[in-house]
Amino acid sequence: MSDYSADNTDPLVRSSLREALIVALIWLGALIWSVGVCASMGYNRTEQDLKLVWGFPDWIFWGVVVPWLTCAVVSWLFGAFFVHDGELGQDLGDTDDLGLGG
Repeated sequence: MSDYSADNTDPLVRSSLREALIVALIWLGALIWSVGVCASMGYNRTEQDLKLVWGFPDWIFWGVVVPWLTCAVVSWLFGAFFVHDGELGQDLGDTDDLGLGG
């Protein structure tokens, strides 16, 4: 077993893992919504039963357009208000071509 515990994790790594988890959950929610709505509304329908919403078949509008727009807005809000720059430490000043500070 490793001596490396969660307490030793760099705060930037912890923050990035938390942000990645939130993005993955947003993606998973959109996937479940899209597949569920498209599967339930898109099959076994007659031509007369189809309705248009803003020029889209209703199952495309509710199963694709709405989640994409929602994800765009949620992603913008997430990036604007939740994601912050982290402190990377002191600048090394003069560095060589490899960025090693020598």
